[in-house]
Amino acid sequence: MTPHATPVGGRLWTPSVQLLSGILGISLIVMLWRFVFGLGATTALNDGYPLGLWIAFDVVTGTALACGGYGVAILVYVLNKGRYHPMVRPALLTSALGYTLAAIGVNLDLGRWYLVWKVPLYFWHWNFNSALLEVALCIMAYMVVLWIELSPAFFEKFQDSPIGSLRRVSRAALPILEKASLWIIALGLLLPTMHQSSLGTLMLLAGARLHPLWNTPILPLLFLISCVSMGYAMVVFESAFSSIAFKRTPEIKMLAGLAGAMVPILYVFAALRFADLAWRGRLGLLFAGDGRSVLAALEFVLFLAPTVMLATRARRHDLGNLVRAAMVMMFAGALYRFDTYLVAFTPGAHWSYFPSVQEILVTLGLVSVELIAYILIVKTFPILAGHPAAAERQAV
Repeated sequence: MTPHATPVGGRLWTPSVQLLSGILGISLIVMLWRFVFGLGATTALNDGYPLGLWIAFDVVTGTALACGGYGVAILVYVLNKGRYHPMVRPALLTSALGYTLAAIGVNLDLGRWYLVWKVPLYFWHWNFNSALLEVALCIMAYMVVLWIELSPAFFEKFQDSPIGSLRRVSRAALPILEKASLWIIALGLLLPTMHQSSLGTLMLLAGARLHPLWNTPILPLLFLISCVSMGYAMVVFESAFSSIAFKRTPEIKMLAGLAGAMVPILYVFAALRFADLAWRGRLGLLFAGDGRSVLAALEFVLFLAPTVMLATRARRHDLGNLVRAAMVMMFAGALYRFDTYLVAFTPGAHWSYFPSVQEILVTLGLVSVELIAYILIVKTFPILAGHPAAAERQAV
């Protein structure tokens, strides 16, 4: 029997939330400074490096880590693995939060951020040959789709609300969402497939400025595969985090099965990347001994390490080992994307970039608000399956 999702309950204004709120407060001040005085007064960006930390981490890496909903949807709705259904809502929540913050990150990085509303509305000015347009439209649309997919959890909570209008809207919306679920799920599978591959396409536009170890025609495919592995890893990490933080019994069997699904994806990524380098005659660059070759070799090591860590059934059923493997997998994907967007990009010898303190503070603030929202939502709405622990035990 599939466990029913219930609110975790417990105190909301905990020490953890207070600490994260303090970080967020500092970050909001920096964001206000950026919006008032511009990118030049806040970031270390320049004409050589127009894309920095806010794009490489908040958007390119953040959306990949937020692909847990995409990966679990493939398992549950495409491969018909219904036993993973309890993981759908938690995965959707992390995905919705991650993509919402990615949208904020994009706005922060736009020079004229106050005109972003024109992107979806001024369709007669669209450049249909633009990969960046596809990324922008898909991320905007997917963010909306994710919150719609997650909305039944909110309506279930509000259908017994003492507020009459809220109760009526919730009870009317639930059957409508159930009937439309097939189309919503289909969009939820299509949109990330499009824009995650297009994030790889964007860097192909750099041409010779992208180092040969990363400059490959299959870059869109590699970005798509890496986002699936990172999404699965995030689901494992989130499930372990929630079980420890909220004193819940971890779903070891489901996590072990999910870990088993991750291993072949990692093999496929590493094999494709190795074969591509060999086919293009670039394999020797891996052994050049410079900084970029070391980072590329490290990517291979990190992508293959979890396949060893999860090689046996006993290792896949060890929660600590699962968490370590998931963390390595997330770091592998993050390093690959950071390398592609920042390290492998060489605009010229006279250009350099390292994120400013303000950029780092804003990124920390975005991570903080995601954690705050996750804690508050799972404590208030039916997201996690199983029974919540006693309220006095909720420390997070």
